[in-house]
Amino acid sequence: MKPSVLLIYTGGTIGMVEDTRTRSLKPFDFSQITDHIPELQSFNISLSSVSFEEPIDSSNMNPVIWVRLARLIEKNYKRFDGFVILHGSDTMAFTASALSFMLENLSKPVVLTGSQLPMGIIRTDGKENLITAIEIASRKVKGKAVVPEVCIYFEYQLYRGNRTHKFNAEQFQAFRSANYPVLAEAGVSIKFTRNAAHKVSGSGRKLKVHTRLNTAISVLKLYPGITENAVAAILNTKGIRALVLETFGSGNASTDKWFLDLLEKAISKGILIYNVTQCNAGRVVQGKYDTSAKLKKLGVVSGVDITFEAAVAKLMFVLGQGGSGKDMRRMLERPLRGEMS
Repeated sequence: MKPSVLLIYTGGTIGMVEDTRTRSLKPFDFSQITDHIPELQSFNISLSSVSFEEPIDSSNMNPVIWVRLARLIEKNYKRFDGFVILHGSDTMAFTASALSFMLENLSKPVVLTGSQLPMGIIRTDGKENLITAIEIASRKVKGKAVVPEVCIYFEYQLYRGNRTHKFNAEQFQAFRSANYPVLAEAGVSIKFTRNAAHKVSGSGRKLKVHTRLNTAISVLKLYPGITENAVAAILNTKGIRALVLETFGSGNASTDKWFLDLLEKAISKGILIYNVTQCNAGRVVQGKYDTSAKLKKLGVVSGVDITFEAAVAKLMFVLGQGGSGKDMRRMLERPLRGEMS
C-alpha cells in the first residue's frame, strides 16, 4: 500500500499565492495542492489535507492552537503514516517544542515546515521545503518510520523540533540546532544522521496526547544594569508559577544581595525558576563559577542545553501536569522528549 500523509495548513507564508485579479497574496486551497505543485503527482504517496478555516499568522500562535493540532493528529493517527504541518516560521520552534511534549509515545513523523517566500513567488523556497517534508514524513524502513518524532524541515536540513530556534529573518536557512546534530540533510538524496533520530522504545505503546497546558509563566532576561524594581515587577506578577531566567554564558547571574534575595523569596513562594543561557549554543553549568553557584544553592533549576523555545513549552507542559513542586523540578531537570542532554 502507498504510504499516506496528512497535510495540516495552519497559515503562514508558505500557503500564499498571488491573486491574478488583485495582485495581492491570498491563501490557496490545499485540497487542490497538486495544481500548485504538480511534482507531487509523481510521488507514490497518498496525500490528504486539512486547512484551518482562517489561516493564522504565526505571531498569533498560542497554546489553544497547539491543543487543536494535537487533537487533530490524535484523531487521524491511525489513518496516516505521517503528518506535515505548514506553519509560519516565526513561532515554528515553539509549536514544534510544545507538540513534542504533548504527543507522548509518538511513533510517526510530525514534520513542521514553511517558507520565507510565498508559494506564489517565483523564487519561493516553499516548494522544495514542502516536497521534501512530505517525503520525510512518508519514509519507512522495514515498516517503521525513519524519523518518529516532531521535527522541523527547512532549507535542506531536518532538525529535532525541540532543539531548534529561528536565527535569521532574511535568509532561506532560517533555523539552527546548535546543541544537537541535524536529523537529515537533503541533497541529491536524503541522508539521515545515524542514531540522531528518536528510537521508539518497546512495542504496542499507544499515543498519549496531553492537552493540559498552564501558561502561568514569565520570562526574565538579564542584562547589565537591570534594576531591582524591574526584577521585582516580574517576580511579583500576579498568578505566576514559573519563570524562565535567561542568564549569561554558562548560567551566570548577578551576585548582588537584592537580586538573590528576590529569587529566594520567589522560590519560597513555590515559583519554579528555570535557568536557561542567553547564548545560542552551549549549556548551563550551575556551580562552574561563583556567579551561578549561588543560584544552585537557592534552588534554581538548571535547563542544561535546552533552547528558550523548548523551555517555555516545557514549563507550560510540566505545570499542566500538576503534582508537587518536587515532582515538577524532577521533570524539568531531566529530558522528557530529547529536548536536553
